[in-house]
Amino acid sequence: MFPKTGKTFPDGEGFTSSTYASLIADILKSELGNSHQAHKTLMRWTGANERTAKNWLSGANGPSGEHLLQLMRNSDRVFEFVLRLSHRPAVLSNQRLEEVRNSLRITADLLSEVMEIQDR
Repeated sequence: MFPKTGKTFPDGEGFTSSTYASLIADILKSELGNSHQAHKTLMRWTGANERTAKNWLSGANGPSGEHLLQLMRNSDRVFEFVLRLSHRPAVLSNQRLEEVRNSLRITADLLSEVMEIQDR
């Protein structure tokens, strides 16, 4: 639980509200970019206003409460970041699992093709 005197992370884990904000900003920028469209996407995902979305992308402030939950719902990277930050066991999102499955299928198809060529 956060102390009532501010937005700092308890237990001296090395996270402060400013590092939290900058890490969230890095995740959002890597996923959405830093364009006007990124602001609009964040606004659509969370219902936040444009200034708030810009502050998240710049790292000036980090999302809290409902906004963080909305980001986690829409962004697998934010979801995974929050899991790591909370020291929970690693959980792969459905999208990541699908990506791995598709990658394995492509690899298996390539291996089959190579084996067929070698058998000729």
